[in-house]
Amino acid sequence: MNLQSLLPPARTAALLGMAITALLLASCRSSAPKADAVAADETPVVFPDPGKAYFKEGTYPDVSDLRRFAPGMNKRQLYDLLGTPHFSEGMWGVRTWNYLFNFRTAQGTQYFSCQFQVQFDKKGVAQGGYWKPASCAAVLDPPRPPAPPPTPAPAPLPEQPLRLSADALFGFDSATLSAEGQAAVQGVLAQVREASQVQSIHVVGYTDRIGSDRYNQGLSQRRAEAVRAALVRGGVPATAITAEGRGPAEPLVQCAQRSQRELIACLAPNRRVQISGVARAP
Repeated sequence: MNLQSLLPPARTAALLGMAITALLLASCRSSAPKADAVAADETPVVFPDPGKAYFKEGTYPDVSDLRRFAPGMNKRQLYDLLGTPHFSEGMWGVRTWNYLFNFRTAQGTQYFSCQFQVQFDKKGVAQGGYWKPASCAAVLDPPRPPAPPPTPAPAPLPEQPLRLSADALFGFDSATLSAEGQAAVQGVLAQVREASQVQSIHVVGYTDRIGSDRYNQGLSQRRAEAVRAALVRGGVPATAITAEGRGPAEPLVQCAQRSQRELIACLAPNRRVQISGVARAP
């Protein structure tokens, strides 16, 4: 004899319905997630209203302290590093701490504000830090080293030849640079020292027409060589400089004075050393 035979049909149907309902409920409970199964990194990042901060104007943190923050820190360590959270969240049993920070701009008198949120797991261990706006994370970037000062470009040789008076460079009938001549050559070194800027440097010596052409040619050559040697000693590569004497050729002035003294004075511009350079092709 079974139980069903002892019960009326209506009672039997009610018992079957209750059994089916119980099975369905058990199935639902077995598939539902537990409340504490939500991981800390799944907590949505929601920032509070800045107007509800204790310090509505924000605080100025030490950026070096912010750089020391890292996941794995506990709340006590974070409190010692950044201080009390700026919103009414409490110290214990909460999963987020929020801060309102200000940072100075390059101008110094201006600043911008950022919100910083730290999320913890259920044990109070920091899992990560978040910024609003996200661009504020750039404040943690290490400072860039100052840019080196620009290297001034060497002064190029002028388009017109540098013209030095032979009377200021040499004594009478001499091809040896005087003290004044040495100083004059040093004055033009800044313009010709960077021989890499030019393809070649040409030094040309000239004399006046007094005396024989042969003698004047030799004197002008020796004077050009003396200036070239001084430039080489000053650092200009010897392979970049040539020297040439042209004697009384290419005079700058013509003089007809009969007095020897007046003629020598008039012809002074013709007694010269010229320095010119040919630029390299770009």
